[in-house]
Amino acid sequence: MQKMESSVKITLIIVGAVIALALIGIYSFFQLLPTQTVNANGIATIKAVPDLVSVYFNVETNATTAQEAKDENAEISDNIITALIKQGFERSDIVTENFNLYPEYNYDDGKQNLEGYKVSHSLKVQFSTDKTEKIGSVIDAGVDAGASIGYINFELSQEKQNEYKAQALKQAAEDAKIKAESIAEGLGKSIGSIYSISSSDFDYYPWRIYEATASSEAGVAEAKQAATDIQPGEKDITARVSVVFKLK
Repeated sequence: MQKMESSVKITLIIVGAVIALALIGIYSFFQLLPTQTVNANGIATIKAVPDLVSVYFNVETNATTAQEAKDENAEISDNIITALIKQGFERSDIVTENFNLYPEYNYDDGKQNLEGYKVSHSLKVQFSTDKTEKIGSVIDAGVDAGASIGYINFELSQEKQNEYKAQALKQAAEDAKIKAESIAEGLGKSIGSIYSISSSDFDYYPWRIYEATASSEAGVAEAKQAATDIQPGEKDITARVSVVFKLK
């Protein structure tokens, strides 16, 4: 009797194991079936208004030794900073964008000869678009101290970039959802959960209002004229989002 009961128990265990394996197999099979999805690309374009003006100066110095070139460059840069601070700017408004020191050579009868050293220093002063009338005096301060004008931009602060980015990406995602819903409805289905999503962020580039072609007095006058003629205005910023929805 005990042997029979043991045999029944073993049989039940085996049957249970077989059923469990069968269920696992069925589940795995359906998991491997291709998921029906719909891919929709959303796009949104919003109007952005710059809140910053940036004036870029170039300070270039040449000397026989690297130290002399650096010292001369530092003196000009300090004079620019001092002149701008006298105009009411904070030291934090003036930043170094780029600094390079490199040797300069000439070639005589196929031989490389060291001529000296060159230092190139790019400085940026940034202020609110509410103070665009300061551009002319900022240009004068830099040029009078020995710098040349690189270019002038209208730009977005990081805070504004984040604000516009969130707005544009949200609208692009909504556009993708509307498109996906329309496609699914045309197929007699509806969209389910999100399968995958990707974005190409949003397209933002500073508004270039002046770029130097020369470091002459004519170039300075041209920069001032450009700053006077062009006022900050709206610019299109575009965001793109690609979303894959499951169909149901």
